[in-house]
Amino acid sequence: MRGYFGIGVEGLSKPMNAGNLYRSAHAFGASFVFTVASSYDPDIRKSDTSAVAGQVPFYSFETLQSMRLPEGCALVGVEITDDAIELPSFRHPRCAAYILGMERGSLSPDLAKNCDHVIKIPTLFSLNLATAGAIVMYDRLISVQQFGGRPIVPGGPIESIPLHKFGEPVIRRNRPGHKTASSTTIGSADGGGQEA
Repeated sequence: MRGYFGIGVEGLSKPMNAGNLYRSAHAFGASFVFTVASSYDPDIRKSDTSAVAGQVPFYSFETLQSMRLPEGCALVGVEITDDAIELPSFRHPRCAAYILGMERGSLSPDLAKNCDHVIKIPTLFSLNLATAGAIVMYDRLISVQQFGGRPIVPGGPIESIPLHKFGEPVIRRNRPGHKTASSTTIGSADGGGQEA
């Protein structure tokens, strides 16, 4: 699978839930976990039985301004707002960092403004932090990895994944930032050549 994801929390009212979230993140293959403006000690891991801090990079950012994400990593807020995209209709970015607000609040306006996307889980009311994070990670898993298609009826056959077919190589020229040798000769079908 191409790309990566991380998941974190802004503010934190129940550290136990963060431990559960990070344990799920480890299980779903997160590349990193993080907190923003939160008090969380990864060494106190009563609810994190997989000891994520020793398995997956953990970052603690004191403020939104100090938060650093890899270049090209989209920040995706998970928040119940009128304009948030419902999770079943969301196309997950290849490289993403998901962030949830604390259980007794929501994402700060400044953080929400800095998100590339804001998504929501279509439920009747808000969910526990760890549960919401696990649902988002599961949705990413089934959206970006290839699994056999669901059967039409329960117990029916699972659709097999078609084998990838490799096509002919594609040579791209004149791309911005693409350097080519000025004297490269490309042969043509009639035996002649042309300058690249």
